[in-house]
Amino acid sequence: MPTAVLTDRERTAVQAYLRLLHTVRAAFDRETGPAVVPPAVLADAEQALARAGLTGNEETFFRLLESWCPEPGP
Repeated sequence: MPTAVLTDRERTAVQAYLRLLHTVRAAFDRETGPAVVPPAVLADAEQALARAGLTGNEETFFRLLESWCPEPGP
C-alpha cells in the first residue's frame, strides 16, 4: 500500500491521535487504580482534528491514519 502524503495539519492530527491512543493503552495497562487519561492529551487530539478539518469526518481521518501508519503484518 502506498504511503499517503499528508498536509501538516493532517499529520499533526494523526500524531495527536497516536499520542492519545498510546496514553489510553498505557492507562489501561496499569494494574493500580482506575485508568486516567490526562485531559490535555484528549484536548490536543480534538484541537488537531478540528484544525485539520477532520472533526465529524472519522471515515476520512481513519483512512489517512491507515495509509500513513498501517497495521504491522502477522
